[in-house]
Amino acid sequence: MVDLNSLHKRFRAELDLAISECIDNSVFIGGDPIYKLEESVSKFLGVNHVISCGNGTDALQIALMSLNLKQGDEVILPSFAYAAVAEVVCLLGLIPVFVDVRSKDFNIDEDCIINAITERTKVIIPVHLFGQPCKMDTIMELSEEYDLTVIEDNAQSFGASYLNNTKAGTVGHIGCTSFFPTKNLGCFGDGGAIFTNNSDLAKSIRMICHHGQSKKYFHDIIGVNSRLDSIQASILDVKLNHIKELFSKKNKIGEYYNKRLANIEGLQIPIKSDFTSHCYHQYTLKVKDNKRDQLQIFLGANNIESKIYYPLPLHLQNAYKKFHSGQRLHVSEQLSKEVLSIPIHSELTEVHLEYICSRIGEFFNR
Repeated sequence: MVDLNSLHKRFRAELDLAISECIDNSVFIGGDPIYKLEESVSKFLGVNHVISCGNGTDALQIALMSLNLKQGDEVILPSFAYAAVAEVVCLLGLIPVFVDVRSKDFNIDEDCIINAITERTKVIIPVHLFGQPCKMDTIMELSEEYDLTVIEDNAQSFGASYLNNTKAGTVGHIGCTSFFPTKNLGCFGDGGAIFTNNSDLAKSIRMICHHGQSKKYFHDIIGVNSRLDSIQASILDVKLNHIKELFSKKNKIGEYYNKRLANIEGLQIPIKSDFTSHCYHQYTLKVKDNKRDQLQIFLGANNIESKIYYPLPLHLQNAYKKFHSGQRLHVSEQLSKEVLSIPIHSELTEVHLEYICSRIGEFFNR
């Protein structure tokens, strides 16, 4: 699904130099690479504070920890999303409230948020899925009306923006991202970051990441150990310098797919919202008439990898269904039967794209 080997070969000289400098300096936790990366990400996103951490799941957990919530407080989140967003809520003794998403763009449905708010609701976590941000203006209006905190899960839409060029992850009170290797900005292992424009939250978040310390060996609050190492920071800083080029390539690939696949009956291409850009972290099709699994088998037989994100919504997962009222979330449940993601990464050539699109067309013309 992602050709990391070819991608890294293009930047090998820069990456080798950055890693060598880290090894020579022998500062593997903290130090200049961390400060430089946080400053670079801050500038790229246009946000005041960036705090790096161990991974994207930690980022979500630490963001919640910074809010001083109480056990039993409710957190509204989409059911059609990766499990990390529900996992951290439950680990902290909070209650996940699963709501449905919009069929058009796979993102959380604002009308469903309104219906889920109770006197115990404290947080909304919109997940910007597959590379396209949620409708944040409406979500922020709800947060102001009901005095709620918004934590954006931006792991799949790092670099995407709204029409006014505000970057995804910087509209809510806190934004979180993952630097997992296959993400839009990925390192050579695990990594993550948290960002905010609120100085008090930033101070608390940074302390939580470092065992709750205000200074070394002085612990003011309960924290965790979640730090990005300097080698990963150096790698990320190199790749961040090339991210606009990589986004441009992926957008061209997305446009190619859109043109070639748009008129195939029984297939729906991703629909781009009119209020956002799309950075195509995934190119996710909807396959109608119960043909999704057949298409995936056919593509596999033709050496084309594909993935199902996600085969079962969170409210139906064994780990989380006890938190759900039993109400049907029709869109999430239907999407889990229809979605199929095909390769979209910067190293695909027109030969690859022609082959993929031709095989998909062949399947539907059988």
